[in-house]
Order: sequence, then C-alpha cells, then structure tokens
Amino acid sequence: MPLSPHHLHRSVDPRLQTARIFILGAGGLGAPLAWFLARAGIGHLVIADSDRVERSNLPRQILHVTARVGAPKAESARLTLQRIHPATRVTPIPARITATNILQAVAGCDLAVDGSDNYSARHRLNRACLNCRIPLVSGAVSGFEGQVATFHHGVDPEAPCYHCLYPETNANDTSETDPTTCATAGVLGPVAGVIAALLAAEVVKTVLNRPAPHDTGSLRLINLRNSLDLRIAIPKDPACPVCARPPILPNPPT
Repeated sequence: MPLSPHHLHRSVDPRLQTARIFILGAGGLGAPLAWFLARAGIGHLVIADSDRVERSNLPRQILHVTARVGAPKAESARLTLQRIHPATRVTPIPARITATNILQAVAGCDLAVDGSDNYSARHRLNRACLNCRIPLVSGAVSGFEGQVATFHHGVDPEAPCYHCLYPETNANDTSETDPTTCATAGVLGPVAGVIAALLAAEVVKTVLNRPAPHDTGSLRLINLRNSLDLRIAIPKDPACPVCARPPILPNPPT
C-alpha cells in the first residue's frame, strides 16, 4: 500500500516541510535537484523552465519520460514529483524568467537555486535574491566537471554575491547560454546527479541553519575525471554594482 503524505512527512523536520524553494531550470541539474529536495521533505517547490522536453534530455533529466516529449519541462517535473512525493507541493512556471517577472517568481520563497545554463538569467536571479533578501545556491556542470556555491548576500551584507564571482561583461548582455555549461560542452548524467545532490545538501543545510564555516564565500569545484574536490574563496567586491549598493526594492514584493 502506498504511503500517504502524512506518513511520508512524519519524520521530516518541520522547517523543511514549510520551506518554499525556487528552482531555476528543470533540466540536467534542476531535474535531479528537485527529485532530491522532494525526497528530503521540502514542502513547496517552485520550478521555472520555459523549455519543452526533448528526447535527447531523457538520459540525464530524470523527471521526464518518453511520453512527455514536447511537453513543458516545468509541468513534466510537477507530474513526476506529484507521483513520487505527493506531500511536496509543486508550482510550475513554464515561462522564460525575465527582468520583468523574476521578482514575482521568487517572492515568498525562502531560498533560490540556480540550475540553469542561461548566463543572463543567472544574474537576474542573483539580483532578485538580493532584493528579496534570500540566499542563492548556484550550480553548474560541464563534461566531468561541476561547481557549487552558496551566496548569503541576501541576508548577510558582508557576503559576496554571484556577480562578485562572475561579473557581467556587459550590463546589456542578452546572451542566453553560458558557454561553459552542458548546452555546448556536454555533460554526463552521473556528473549532473552528483552536483545536484550537493546543491540539495546546501539547500537543506541552509533551511535548517546548519552551514559549515566554509560554506559562505567559497566556490567548490568538482572534477570527477581526476577525483578533484577543492574550494576557492570568493572575495566580496567592494565596488560590485549588485551587492555593494542597497537593494532596489525597500521590501520584498508581496
């Protein structure tokens, strides 16, 4: 007999049950990430992705199946998560995240995770997290390599932000794809799964307020080809145009 939502969440920390997490992307990183977070007992996932399921996605994007080829990824993710973990509420946003709708999408969330391969969207999400005063967990994969970083600039004014690490070369840059990600360099499904698991762990630690001393202000680099795992400190840029100035909005939108 399948377990009810009550049984599935009976031993889950209430802070996880009440957490609302925004995920940008339901692809190579976002799909396994959402799976892990639902299994961890996160109560509400908001998943934004404007793409549709393609047959080439299926080897690594574990929330999608052959029968949904052509369907919006955000909706496909909702259907799978609803089946495997009905206690987790999923709000799909099958639309492109823009400077116009990003604040509305993130509003009310406790934390945001960037699992996209969209360079400009990453910077939009970074600014939105600062304005909404929430942490940002960021991940990327390329080939055998991946990286993970947690930015607490939304809650700690002394912490660096994503722009401190990867400055926008052009404030009006309209490029869509980060050239270092799977869209151009390719990625192995197991690599995406490892990085997604690390991202999920960062989310859970942040929600439970159990960060390690090195979690804030560092970039973790993983290379599964040679088993490399190292951390690089991220200095806060005192002249950063994003986090070195007050938020654009005085309060998060309601």
